[in-house]
Amino acid sequence: MAVSTVHPAGLPEIDVYRHVSIATGTKLVSIAGQVSWDADEVVVGAGDLGAQVERCYRNVGIALAAVGGTFDDVVRLSLYVVDWHPDKMPALLAGIDRAKAALGTTAVPPLTMLGVAALDLPEHLVEVQATAMLD
Repeated sequence: MAVSTVHPAGLPEIDVYRHVSIATGTKLVSIAGQVSWDADEVVVGAGDLGAQVERCYRNVGIALAAVGGTFDDVVRLSLYVVDWHPDKMPALLAGIDRAKAALGTTAVPPLTMLGVAALDLPEHLVEVQATAMLD
């Protein structure tokens, strides 16, 4: 595996991500922000943040597989959530947990989550962007 993660002493331990990742591979992979579309551009999980974040993670997994990677190769994630409020955290975390189970990963790469006013379409509630390192 080209990526390892660290919880530095002196920083809070967050279950869903680590503060630092160390990548040692030879191929940097940048994945465009993924929304909850299926292959036919149908929105998966309309109105359901958890279902949409799950689909976004799965789409990242599809993109990684296309270049010979897995979610375990992810160095960094960025999540953009429409109209973010802490009340949405349980749904977001549930979607991430389901996606990780489906993808067969326990990876917890560094993560930045930003609340945004809107995405490309009103139906999209979340977008997930990823960077990975492959050997």
